[in-house]
Amino acid sequence: MNAQSKNIVVAGGARTPIGHLSRSLSGLTADALMVDALAATLERSRLPKDAVDGVIVGWVGQGFQAPNIARVAALRAGLPERVQSVTVQNNCVSSIEAISSACRFILAGEGELYLAGGVEVMSRLPYTIDGSRASKALRSFETVKAKWGELLTTPDVSVVDAMEEGLTDPVEKINMAGTAEVCAQMYGISRAEQDEYARESFRRCLAGWKNGFYGTHVVPVVRDGKTVLEKDEYPFLREDLVEKPQMFAKAPALFDNSAYSLKDFYRDFGRHVKGKTYQDGMKGSVTLFNSCGRSDGAAAVVVTTAEKAKSLGLDVLAEIKGWGYVGNNPAMMGVAPALAAPVALQRAGVEFGALDQIELHEPFAATVLSIFKLGKEKYGHDWAAKNASGALNPNGGSIAVGHPLGATGARLMLNLAHALRKNPKGRYGMLAACAGGGMGGALVIERR
Repeated sequence: MNAQSKNIVVAGGARTPIGHLSRSLSGLTADALMVDALAATLERSRLPKDAVDGVIVGWVGQGFQAPNIARVAALRAGLPERVQSVTVQNNCVSSIEAISSACRFILAGEGELYLAGGVEVMSRLPYTIDGSRASKALRSFETVKAKWGELLTTPDVSVVDAMEEGLTDPVEKINMAGTAEVCAQMYGISRAEQDEYARESFRRCLAGWKNGFYGTHVVPVVRDGKTVLEKDEYPFLREDLVEKPQMFAKAPALFDNSAYSLKDFYRDFGRHVKGKTYQDGMKGSVTLFNSCGRSDGAAAVVVTTAEKAKSLGLDVLAEIKGWGYVGNNPAMMGVAPALAAPVALQRAGVEFGALDQIELHEPFAATVLSIFKLGKEKYGHDWAAKNASGALNPNGGSIAVGHPLGATGARLMLNLAHALRKNPKGRYGMLAACAGGGMGGALVIERR
């Protein structure tokens, strides 16, 4: 094995605007959006295609229309046939995993320069027929078509919503919003706190668009000479939430309604809310407005050695100092970044207090605010102070921007690197995210 010690850097990158579910980008396939992100990254970084050794793409809702989407996108982007192409799936940290994998390949001596990123088009996640082809109803495609009307009542066949199935943990049988309510109940996070955090995410995101921050790395999606989407869609759809915060109260609590009460929630998942039991008068708190949207989008960054970047004349944004991944209870997956951060920081040789910028994935305001509590209690990491100072998510986060599952990690990297560059005193930055199944990932960079 030709293992090497190298300084690894991020030398450019770009992403598409993020579209909201079933809206502007819903007519485009995941591989088409990934091609957009790769092409924009190549163009903006002025990177010759023949300098690329490989492409690594995170994609959660993997479909057979583009098996190994990294390979499909690489070829459609005009990269050389020889390039290594790998698709990874680690739920919402998939493109952090893609960036980490690029670093590992470089350190293992497999190549010197990779395009790493991720994509998701949640608008196209399918409804699927689940069952064995041994079933009489599924023995051939012709049989399926002929017996289409009978499938819903066929005992050994089920028709499944892949989106809802994928957003429900198969081990603990709890969906992602449910994991947020577990955290809200366990850490005592009120709905008012969650709504205020969400409002600030929208405010910061809209300000970031208005002051030109996102123009540094977001490239419009264009088809046939017409702009399909120029800016992130959801923050502008919800722009009124900033000026009219009373609108947050109109969103019903997901686990406190006539169909499913908080008492029902405690019956089903209270075992995860450590040290608490349901009491009359308790309220549910997670709503659609204090949760991230379901989204479509793609992002990519250039990961290479410092020497290679210099030889190609690339604009180096930051050096990657270390990363870490930690698992936790799937029912409390949202607090996993608090657990992964110490690992990444220790490997990078950086103290939490020395971080000048943090980009933290916001699946739910409840989980972010729980991270603030757990991080302080367990590790002495004052996430809340970073947030109050504007060092954490200064340009908004996933609640406002949206969350195209496989692309979010690379989006965090782009936000982090450009925010660090904008900060005249900035040196160290960290990104962190949770993932369904109980996984947390964090990665530390140093400005260059």
